[in-house]
Amino acid sequence: MSLSRKRQKELNRLRAEALDLWDAQQEVLGRANSVAQKAGQQAANYTREEVAPRVREGYDQYVRPVTRAAGDVIGNTVIPAVGTVLGTALSVADVAHDTRVQAAVKRLQGAKRELTKPAKSGPGFGTYLALALGAAALIGVVYAVWQTFRADDELWVAEDDSTEPPIVE
Repeated sequence: MSLSRKRQKELNRLRAEALDLWDAQQEVLGRANSVAQKAGQQAANYTREEVAPRVREGYDQYVRPVTRAAGDVIGNTVIPAVGTVLGTALSVADVAHDTRVQAAVKRLQGAKRELTKPAKSGPGFGTYLALALGAAALIGVVYAVWQTFRADDELWVAEDDSTEPPIVE
């Protein structure tokens, strides 16, 4: 298919304009890439110089004291209470395995057989008392942990360092 000279010149002119446009676009994209790299470097610098110290300061001022207080509560309250409970349970188990206690239990069982009382079914007063004391202790521990970790509104309020009055429009 042959083109006339006029059409061939127009086609060549359009091709040259398209190549010029393509070069201009490549140049613009190169500049945009350079600007984006510089903006990324500036953002990294700003983060390193401004944001990170503020985050570190906020952590030191607000989070670290709360975690330290929680650790003190757990270390001074919860762990000794759990240790006391475990120690008591182990000492009761040791007493139950003592031969004198086992002999006394056998004597009581023998005496109990002699008495012809019907056997009690179900838990007694001691069971309910032990359950109530255990529940009270658990509630106390949960309350102490809750008091430690609850949000204190005044703790998280940032102070305004500016001395200028606010602008009212």
